[in-house]
Amino acid sequence: MAAEMSIDAFDALPADAAASTVGVWAAVPVWVDAVVAGRPYGTRDALIARADALARTWTRTELDTALAHHPRIGEKPRGAGAEAAASRREQASMSSAGAATTAAIADGNAAYEERFGRVFLIRAAGRTPEQMRAELDRRLGNDDETEAAEALDQLREIALLRLETTIA
Repeated sequence: MAAEMSIDAFDALPADAAASTVGVWAAVPVWVDAVVAGRPYGTRDALIARADALARTWTRTELDTALAHHPRIGEKPRGAGAEAAASRREQASMSSAGAATTAAIADGNAAYEERFGRVFLIRAAGRTPEQMRAELDRRLGNDDETEAAEALDQLREIALLRLETTIA
């Protein structure tokens, strides 16, 4: 992820550089454009509030767009970009997962993808592998509408966490 910057530095970025930064938080083009267009924010809290409000309007289309860039839980994110680096950092706890938990998450990922047609998304930061496995197992019982809403909320949490670690 980009080095931490001040809100004043973010507000002053050229639009393309700001869009690159925001795109790491969530790869949702309409959201990226709206967050960038809302500048200047003046305060970190104003940026967070606007990004959060906009993220709460996301639909399944935005979910599908964003998930095209997300690695599976337990898989090593590929690439050298800021988004891959953020995913590696967020999934760091998976390095402590035992073989049984790792295998159960891999099996759960496959079952989830078969059931819902998309990658299982969870805010990994701050969760143990066992907590992620339990959430995966629980969410496999959701109906499609409930699960889409949960996945969108997780995407929003990830985006806001990434924003908060980028903007001082």
